[in-house]
Amino acid sequence: MEKRIVNFSSGPAVLPLSVLQEAQRDLVCLPGVGASILEISHRSKEFEAILAQTEANLRTLLAIPSNYKVLFIQGGSRLQFTMIPKNLLPAGQSADYIVTGSWSKMALDEAQREGTVRVAYNGKATNFDRLPEASQIELDPNAAYAYICSNETIQGVQFAAEPNVGNVPLVCDSSSDFLHRPLDISKYGVLYACAQKNAGPSGVTVVIIREDLLNRSSDNLPTMLNYQSYAKENSMPNTPPTFAIYLVNLVTKWLLNEVGGLAKMHDLNRRKAKLLYDAIDSSNGFYRGHAQPNCRSLMNVTFRLADEALEKEFITKSEARGLMSLKGHRSVGGFRASIYNAMPLEGVQSLADFMREFAKR
Repeated sequence: MEKRIVNFSSGPAVLPLSVLQEAQRDLVCLPGVGASILEISHRSKEFEAILAQTEANLRTLLAIPSNYKVLFIQGGSRLQFTMIPKNLLPAGQSADYIVTGSWSKMALDEAQREGTVRVAYNGKATNFDRLPEASQIELDPNAAYAYICSNETIQGVQFAAEPNVGNVPLVCDSSSDFLHRPLDISKYGVLYACAQKNAGPSGVTVVIIREDLLNRSSDNLPTMLNYQSYAKENSMPNTPPTFAIYLVNLVTKWLLNEVGGLAKMHDLNRRKAKLLYDAIDSSNGFYRGHAQPNCRSLMNVTFRLADEALEKEFITKSEARGLMSLKGHRSVGGFRASIYNAMPLEGVQSLADFMREFAKR
């Protein structure tokens, strides 16, 4: 296949074309190095420079305060589901989980294996089509931490702002909307994101953690499950995912130099999402959005057809247009258009045009 598709995959997901081209150009031989990024030692000065630049780019983009560590860890979100309670949940305390979709539910299930956990909110009754009002969240002011998933990829609901959890450290799975808008990192105790949805390829997870929380990690924890191990060893208690970190570096450079920062990225993301939600809302009921309008995600647009018999034809016809990976998760059905940072405006416009044509025909 010589022509690139319009890739709406929920992850691993679309990457900026210029990033792929730079990686392709320099894959065999990094400039000034004489070897591929796939070949050089993680202890070499060349890779250490890449690692340092990646962290510096993230600190610039998110204005990360100096009292936060930036760690690069393998294992994805599922490992974080376990590492968080192992490191942050002392014996005798409990943690609050705000369950707004499939990913926060999975985090809750894993945390329950490690200690005492409270459900501060559960949106299961409405099939996770909305986020809680502040009055619906029953928080414990003495909780070890409060946990949220900022954007639920499967249901397509997203926090536009962080819930107020008082003085309790807020832990956030930001995997599917990381770097999509500016954030006040000081509101978080821990914010983490596996890269393959919005920041790079699969294989690396960025963990931003307030330094005082590192003191909770027990020396009895296994090295690879201990945040302190990564903080002390500059994210290298073992061989890190060097190629994945290299690509995160290229993506952060793209955000800084080509996009112009996260405020501009957020503006573009809002424009992209509006194209699809307008197509849904103007269809006179032909399309039905899953998420309530005030909770809609800018990253994952979930919807169904009122006539579900036409859904298979929608997929067939859209794929013929090169609009790929639109099938929704089985728990929601219908369709899911993942329009992460790297999805071009033109790609979203193509889908919106197709949706209107399909409804009309």
